[in-house]
Amino acid sequence: MFIQELSIVNFKNFEHSEFKFTDGLNCFIGNNGAGKTNLMDAIYYLSFCKSFLNSIDAQNIRFDQDFFMIQGKYSRLDSEETIYCGLKRTQKKIFKRNQKEYRKLSEHIGLIPLIIVTPLDTNLISGGSEERRRFVDMVISQYNAVYLENLIRYNRALLQRNNLLKQFAGRNAFQLEAIEIWDDQLVKYGQQIHAERMIFIDKLQPVFQQYYQLISGGKELVGLKLQSDLLTNDFDQLLKSTIGRDRMLQYTSTGIHKDDFEFELAGYPIKKFGSQGQKKTYLVALKLAQFDFMKEISGLTPILLLDDIFDKLDKNRVEQIVKLVADDHFGQIFITDTNREHLDVMISRLDTESRIFTINDGQVKN
Repeated sequence: MFIQELSIVNFKNFEHSEFKFTDGLNCFIGNNGAGKTNLMDAIYYLSFCKSFLNSIDAQNIRFDQDFFMIQGKYSRLDSEETIYCGLKRTQKKIFKRNQKEYRKLSEHIGLIPLIIVTPLDTNLISGGSEERRRFVDMVISQYNAVYLENLIRYNRALLQRNNLLKQFAGRNAFQLEAIEIWDDQLVKYGQQIHAERMIFIDKLQPVFQQYYQLISGGKELVGLKLQSDLLTNDFDQLLKSTIGRDRMLQYTSTGIHKDDFEFELAGYPIKKFGSQGQKKTYLVALKLAQFDFMKEISGLTPILLLDDIFDKLDKNRVEQIVKLVADDHFGQIFITDTNREHLDVMISRLDTESRIFTINDGQVKN
């Protein structure tokens, strides 16, 4: 599966640009701030119905315009797919597949599997548990529509329960029966979400460790663990035992929305003990493992976006990553860099077609 053509209008710093891509390696080269990452974001948008850089859709519109449009033409399972996204200020975002508008954006997730490695991934290590949960939820949701629907329903029930707790505190009254209605919903969907997260971590772990060993030269051991109240407790009993605390706090203090994923290096938290190079290696290995996992589950080869991947890595680790992605195991690859030398090395090792696009302040030359 790959994207053949991309058209963008008024998206970020691009006024109007059109691209024809190869199904091998596509390189965006240019200075920092030229718009390379914005192009990656446009491709990402067509897979996830949102930006990985800015969650406020209207802020992705070119500063002096009233709308943006992104359209991609894909080859998928021996057929062609056209995906369209359009947004006008103050209006609802429109997403279409082959000219037919989606009823819900969630229906599109998973159709165009995509993996991105970006400098923003450092938030997975340095940020809070919400960042890591969002990553895991995004991965599983790409191949498991039931998981995504359960997650949506769980979050709705959580919102209703929290609203009730606030209302009861404001009125200085409490109705346990009303809370228990939402407890039942949280338990029903939360247990299914927890089970899928456990399966995901169990399957991802050995592939992830293998990639890290390859990139690091086998010098370090890494781990990935789920931290959850549900590992040792019954969810229904947890909600009952914490209701007093929840009433005082006015929000739900336990559940799968409090899960975390511990990133370890040699048995210690990499957040505290890892160097910049080790952290970058950890994240690259994690994303490549995600690629393998998605490929096996979906039966499709995901599109791979590598944004500024060589920063903070020593020469040996860069060479190992180049060797890995040069393998025919990977399909269509997009890469950004300011250093032409990195790209020339990668191209020389790839036995596939490549194309280089020079980006300068929203203008494209190839």
